[in-house]
Amino acid sequence: MMAMPRAPRRTRWSALAASALIQCSAGSSYCFGVYSPALKASQGYDQSALDAVAFFKDIGANAGVLSGFLAAWAPSGRRRPWIVLLAGAALCTAGYLPMWLAVAGVAPAPLPLMCVYMLLAAQAQTFFNTADVVTAVENFPDRRGTVIGIMKGFLGLSGAILVQVYRTLQIDPSTFILMLAVLPTAITLMLMYFVDVHNAHEQYNKKFLDAFSVIAVTVAGYLMIVIISDQAFMISSAVQSVCFVILLLLVMSPVAIVVKAQKSESIHPADSTSEQRIRLLYQEAAEGSESANSASTLGGSPEDLSAGKENLNLLQAMCKLNFWLLFLAMACGMGSGLATVNNISQIGGSLGYETRETSTLVSLWSIWNFSGRFGAGFISDHFLREKGVGRPFFIGATLLIMSLGHAIISSGLPASLYIGSVLVGLCYGSQWALMPSITSEIFGLNHFGTIFNMVAVASPVGSYILSVRVVGYIYDMESPPGERACVGKHCFALSFMIMACVCVFGSAVAFILFIRTRMFYRRVVYARLQSFLEK
Repeated sequence: MMAMPRAPRRTRWSALAASALIQCSAGSSYCFGVYSPALKASQGYDQSALDAVAFFKDIGANAGVLSGFLAAWAPSGRRRPWIVLLAGAALCTAGYLPMWLAVAGVAPAPLPLMCVYMLLAAQAQTFFNTADVVTAVENFPDRRGTVIGIMKGFLGLSGAILVQVYRTLQIDPSTFILMLAVLPTAITLMLMYFVDVHNAHEQYNKKFLDAFSVIAVTVAGYLMIVIISDQAFMISSAVQSVCFVILLLLVMSPVAIVVKAQKSESIHPADSTSEQRIRLLYQEAAEGSESANSASTLGGSPEDLSAGKENLNLLQAMCKLNFWLLFLAMACGMGSGLATVNNISQIGGSLGYETRETSTLVSLWSIWNFSGRFGAGFISDHFLREKGVGRPFFIGATLLIMSLGHAIISSGLPASLYIGSVLVGLCYGSQWALMPSITSEIFGLNHFGTIFNMVAVASPVGSYILSVRVVGYIYDMESPPGERACVGKHCFALSFMIMACVCVFGSAVAFILFIRTRMFYRRVVYARLQSFLEK
């Protein structure tokens, strides 16, 4: 009698791979620039109305407090990420499906209802992202910067991946909205079984984690080559299909890493190496409680040296000055970054770019977004472990570079949108990798999902002020009377110069946070690692 096949084995590696694949389709909010012209035309919106819809997109995609509470819910003492993913899948369909019906003319919706649809659709992204990021951090607590960079990186790449599906299938923008309702939901339902929390104290071979990083970089590099080649040589549909098949194989390659990792660990269990002992020390330093005696011994303010306590819930974290410094810095950086990507089609139109060029800019934005997310996670991990440099330093540095990007876009010079979007996209992605890492280190892991999603609310807050009240208002003011389109570099010059100044202010706030927390990073995390290495 034939034996029944056993269910696939679930490990931290299968959880990481499944999370990465879900992230590859979760970033539908980054595709707003692809279908926003169709949404604007079909509903008869002016720029301010479109920016209002984009604002609700930003709220949904970034205000993930509900997903954080659901992720922290642990019935019978165990968290269940699949519940969070299932809720995200339901929200995705509930938002994009009626939006498609409205754009297709089947069931027209007034502006307030369209904003609700957009809110639901974008809120799904926070549920996908929270489940994947929190699970990855709990499975690899010693490499949180790296795994957050991988998760956030694939999320950033998802915009470009979805655009490649759109171009390969050669569908119209309204059908693309329908695809966004179906594809992320189907992928999540297929893979959510594998996303689970495993014993963080079990040893693992770091080379397999590095392999995930290599795959992420390879996918990003391949996408950039395809996007630039398509723009330069006008790739035929047959070649586009071949390129897409190769992309699918690359995206699916983490499955091979999982098979190798599980086979290797079942045959040769990892030894208790110094790297593993360092890993446990790092986890203890980042998660363990710091007593009052420790604070007295080490010196510095109690708030600096009590960072990383496990007992900090959302309300306790919000009573800390460090929380609001991080929140304000993120409002400046993420808010101005969202204002840029939300209006990138309109910026391109005002400067004379064709529709194909603006869709290329949206795809390239995903590449720069990924590069920032992955690079910031890896680099900040390196400098923290080797030099004791706190991650808030990199928030301040990226905000300064972002201000330069906004100033370049403001100039309206030839290729300024390409150059400026590279700088803004890189820095915007960096902040999304750095912020969760900083949150987990300063406030601990018990309520990590809830706290980092509350900090992420800074993104739509900043976006509303900068995109709706600044960019949208100035654009409509610069448009000719009675018209809804503005042509010329004056359309966005003033608004982007304002955002450049906002980023300089945010950088100063981030450096204040860096100064306040430098004792924690050097004397708690870095010092423990160094003392062990010296033994």
